[in-house]
Amino acid sequence: MALKPQSIRKGIQILLNNSLVSKNEVIAMSEMWNENEITFFKKMLKQGGSFKIGNSRFQTIPKDKVLNSQGQKDGGIFKVPSIEDRF
Repeated sequence: MALKPQSIRKGIQILLNNSLVSKNEVIAMSEMWNENEITFFKKMLKQGGSFKIGNSRFQTIPKDKVLNSQGQKDGGIFKVPSIEDRF
């Protein structure tokens, strides 16, 4: 089973070995992938980042930044001060 065209949204840039590839090229490559690799690729399309499937190195650049439920950029992990920090 391959990726469907609607899986790759407009505005997402996909680099294969540091060169820009088209939507149709990625769909053709995905015919050789298994279900886990397809699921992983879909997650990385949303998240963005560098990863490897088989011998191919991909980099995805999403069009939107990841936002929280209030529409704000996520602040990251909040570090709670420990008891040792107070004394």
